[in-house]
Amino acid sequence: MRYYLGIDLGTSSVKSLLMDIDGNMIGVAQRGYDIIKPEQTWAQQDMQSLWSAVCETLREITGKYAGCMKELDGISFSGQMHGLVPLGRDGVPVREAIIWADQRSTDAIREIYGIIPEEEYRNVTLNSISTGFLISSLIWMRRHEPANFEKTAHVLLPKDYIRFRMTGELCTDLSDAASTLVFDTVHMDWAWELIDRLGLDRSLFVPCLEACAPAGRITADCAAQTGLPEGTRVICGGGDTIVQAIGNGVTRPGTMISNIGTSSQIVTIADEPLYDRSFRTNTFNYAKKGQWLIMGANLSGGVSLKWLKNNVIGAEDYEVMDELALKAEPGSGGLLFLPYLSGERTPWNDPDARGIYFGLSLKHAQPELVRSTMEGIIFNQKSSLEIFSEMGISCDQVIASGGGARGPVFRQLEADMFDCEVRTNSINEQGCIGAAIIAAVGCGSFDDYAQACSHIVHLSDEVVEPDPKRHLFYEERYSVFKELYPVTRDLMHRNTK
Repeated sequence: MRYYLGIDLGTSSVKSLLMDIDGNMIGVAQRGYDIIKPEQTWAQQDMQSLWSAVCETLREITGKYAGCMKELDGISFSGQMHGLVPLGRDGVPVREAIIWADQRSTDAIREIYGIIPEEEYRNVTLNSISTGFLISSLIWMRRHEPANFEKTAHVLLPKDYIRFRMTGELCTDLSDAASTLVFDTVHMDWAWELIDRLGLDRSLFVPCLEACAPAGRITADCAAQTGLPEGTRVICGGGDTIVQAIGNGVTRPGTMISNIGTSSQIVTIADEPLYDRSFRTNTFNYAKKGQWLIMGANLSGGVSLKWLKNNVIGAEDYEVMDELALKAEPGSGGLLFLPYLSGERTPWNDPDARGIYFGLSLKHAQPELVRSTMEGIIFNQKSSLEIFSEMGISCDQVIASGGGARGPVFRQLEADMFDCEVRTNSINEQGCIGAAIIAAVGCGSFDDYAQACSHIVHLSDEVVEPDPKRHLFYEERYSVFKELYPVTRDLMHRNTK
C-alpha cells in the first residue's frame, strides 16, 4: 500500500494528514500558532515557530504510524497565500513573515502604481494590488526596513519556506506565484518586465513549477527532526485556496466552493484567464498550466464569528453559537452586520473598511447578534457571486468548505441566499486531502487531478436545498446590505485616522 502526506499550513494552525492511495485517512495531527501584531494593522508570523509546529505534527504522525512510513511515497503542501518570507543568504529569514492579513503597505501600493500605471500593471497580473500581498509587502520593506531588504537573497511564500526546510531546495508553484501580484498570470511566469521596472533584482524570485512537480527529497536533517524517511519525494504543492478546490474534487469549471475559514472565499475554475474588468475579484493560476482559479476574497470570514464568540458572547464553542442563531428569525430582527473587521478585498479592496452592526435596538439580544453576524458573512460571499455572474460564470451547485461547512446554519444560509444546492465533502480536511492528492499525482499514482479526485474525493449524501420564500426575503435584506459600505465609507476612513 502506498501512502501520502498532505501538510496544510494555515494562518492559525498546521495540519498534517496521512492518507492511503484509496483516500482513506489514516491519521491527522494539528498544532496551533499565533499571529504577531506589533501594531494594530500589522500581521506577522515567526517562521521558526511555524516550522516547529510542522515538525511536531510530523513526529506525531511518524510515531503513531511507523509501519506506514516504510511505504510513504510522497509529501506535498497547501499553504496560506500572499505572505512574504524574506530569506537571507544564510537560509534564515531576515525578519518575521508579513502575512496576507497585514494592512501596512498602502503607501507601497501607491509607490508601485507611481512607477507603473495601475491599468498597465493590472493588465499583466489580472489583479489589483492589495495590502498583505508579497509585492506590496516587499516594496514596503524596501522603503521602511532597508537593512532587512539588503539582507534578503530570495523571497518565498510561507509553505515554500517549510518545503525549503525539508528539502534544502528553493522553488514555488504557479498558484502561489500568481498570488504575489508580480506574476504574468496569462503567460504563467514571473512578470520580469514589472520586476525590472520596480528596480528589483531578478534573483529574488525562485523557480516556478506546477503544483505536482518534483521539488526535492527529505534531507537527513529533516528526517532527524520529523521522523520522516530520508529521501522521501517531496512534491511542490500550492496555495491553500487552489489545493482546497482539489480536496473538494473541483477540477473543472461548473462548480463553486464557498469556503469559510479565518477569511472566506468564493472560488471556481475556468479554462481561460477570465477576470473582472473592475478588478474586484482575483484571477490566479490553478495547480496546472492552462487553467485558472477565479476567487472573491473576504478578509473577515469565520474570524468575525470567532471574535463575537470570544469577545462578546463568551460562548464555549461554535455549537452554542449555532443554537443561539437558530433562536433568531431570518433577518435577525432587522439587524445587519458588515463583516469588515480587518478591512476588505472583494468587492471594495479597502484596508480601512470597518465592521458595522446596523439597525441595533433594545429588542436585540445574543441570538440576533449571532445570526446577523453569520448572515453578514454570507451576504458578503454573495457579493462575489454577483460579480461572477457579471463575468458570465453561472452557479447551480456550491460545495461548502472550511470550518463553516460543519455548521448547519451556515449551510442553510448559503443555500437560501445563493438559491442553489449546497453540499459538503465527506471528509473535513480538504486542504490536507488536496495536498495529499497533489503528492499522489506528482508521484505518478494518477494521471491527473480529475482521475485522482474521482477515486478519492466523495461528496456527502446530504444536500441542503434553498427555501424559495427565504431566498426572496434575503434578496430584500441584501439590497440594504449592499448600500451600507458606500454610504459609510468616508466616515470609516475618517474614523480610522
